[in-house]
Amino acid sequence: MDRESPITAAEAVDDTLRADGFAGQREPAIPSPRSPVMAWNEWDPLEEVIVGSLEGATIPTHHLTVIFNLPRAAQPFYRLASGWKYPKFMKKLAQQELDNFIGILAGEGVKVRRPDPVDFSKKFKAPRWTSRGFCVACPRDPYLVIGDEIIESPMCWRSRYFEGDAYRSLFKEYFRNGARWTSAPRPQLTDDLYNYDYRVPNLKAGEPMQFTVNEFEPVFDAADFVRCGRDLFVTRSNVTNLMGIEWLRRHLGSGFRIHEIESRCPQPMHIDSSFMPLAPGKVLVNPDYVDIERLPAVLKKWDVLVAPRPDPVEGFMSKISMCSPWTSINVLAITEKKIVVDQSQPTLIKALKDWGFDPIPAPFLSYGPFGGSFHCATLDVRRRGVLQSYF
Repeated sequence: MDRESPITAAEAVDDTLRADGFAGQREPAIPSPRSPVMAWNEWDPLEEVIVGSLEGATIPTHHLTVIFNLPRAAQPFYRLASGWKYPKFMKKLAQQELDNFIGILAGEGVKVRRPDPVDFSKKFKAPRWTSRGFCVACPRDPYLVIGDEIIESPMCWRSRYFEGDAYRSLFKEYFRNGARWTSAPRPQLTDDLYNYDYRVPNLKAGEPMQFTVNEFEPVFDAADFVRCGRDLFVTRSNVTNLMGIEWLRRHLGSGFRIHEIESRCPQPMHIDSSFMPLAPGKVLVNPDYVDIERLPAVLKKWDVLVAPRPDPVEGFMSKISMCSPWTSINVLAITEKKIVVDQSQPTLIKALKDWGFDPIPAPFLSYGPFGGSFHCATLDVRRRGVLQSYF
């Protein structure tokens, strides 16, 4: 396929959703050449980025979509402390690591932007539910940048319903200067959406996959998608349903294809701890959660880099992390070579060097209780590059 050739609507519909009867495409919009927002993939040279903040961070209100996406060892803490602000000592430890990370980005010439402070401990109410907020530690979750467009995702955590308030001033600035700014249909998040009889499946025993959300309305976290030019990859998960995937497919139109990566994680949430494109032709894969033999056919010519098992870590912050140990591969590419990776993972750091990358180690384990690692903690605003097809 020519690197700039358009992709037909028929190619854009994968077998899973075609079987469900979804159809319909629109022509892709033409990006604004003067937009301050422009990013097509996960590896072009990073020029501007939004980095998360811990101000106003509140432990999310207890709900099945929250508790069933946490490691079992961490669940008692989040049940007990639901709705309370995070302890100051936890924020202090995480803030030190966050400041160091920001320093690394600035040292590499990346312009760093920050969300506005918001007090997420305040309770808010919808017609049929109430909640407190969470935090803005992970801007990757609610927003997806495709070219010059910022797309707000319809997240299923009630505690994240008003998270976007912290980004409004930034996005209004980007919009005034030429960026496109789109929001998916805001979900109702009524009880109809949730599978309250959900139990974590025992996949090793052959139990069928289950999810905390059904197909009542479109929902997705942007962090369940990664970008490779004209191709995006997605994981259906406990926060992303088929309707959400199809909404994005139709919205992007015939110039893009979306491929599903089937997850073997019993509690799937966010693709960037399972499948991380690092450079053209190279993708880092978690062998516990992804069956290498069942990857989409378009990846046959790519180098599939099988991630080493996470090195063990110690400490209180690791024990109450919201994330699995496989957040080890939640890295951030600054260029096709330079990659920020957690310094607690020497085995992965060595593997990245052997694969031809230039890893930049940094401490970040204390950020886990706030929702993620380097990729989660950032939202690419601008990467220097053009739209291409890599397959």
